[in-house]
Amino acid sequence: MNDHQNNQHNRLSIGFIGGIIAAILATGTVATWWAVHNLKTSPDVTTNPTENPVSQDPKKIERGQVYWITDQDNRLKLLTSTLSVPKSSEDQQILETAFKTLLAGSKDSKYTTTIPQGTKLLSVNLDKEGVQINLSQEFTTGGGSASMMGRLAQVLYTATSLDNQGKVWLKIDGEPLEILGGEGLEVAQPMTRKWFEENYEL
Repeated sequence: MNDHQNNQHNRLSIGFIGGIIAAILATGTVATWWAVHNLKTSPDVTTNPTENPVSQDPKKIERGQVYWITDQDNRLKLLTSTLSVPKSSEDQQILETAFKTLLAGSKDSKYTTTIPQGTKLLSVNLDKEGVQINLSQEFTTGGGSASMMGRLAQVLYTATSLDNQGKVWLKIDGEPLEILGGEGLEVAQPMTRKWFEENYEL
């Protein structure tokens, strides 16, 4: 199976996301609520040791993380993979590597993404105020509210992997993103992990 097929395989299907939403509407059970709520409480994430094995290269260090989505017993959960980068890498370079890795998709079928295939990183800039991210229009396409929430979390948590208290500004084709998806997921400018956790408790 080539990389292109792997990437397609590893992206969460709209059917899976729709199934979670349908289950919430149909049953209203605590277990189903937890499936999506678990995404919101994701600071307690699990590191994926197979995505980026610890580097044996003395010129490299393990720094920065990429956030993926997985399905565990019908629950959405954030998982991380740690980056192996040159010791000389600055924070800006680490974030660029993290987002290129995220948008390329995972090669492990257990670690998937809700970010639409074809989404491009137009720019990422780190300054004293926080992280400025500019993505292509593909980021806003396809999927329901659970998918939108998942992809927003992936971007936010990856962007703040070097500073979990950091602020993130998200733009689409150069314009600030205020509403994501047809169901109107509100996006704060700037975003923070605290904001996400406070606003997306279902």
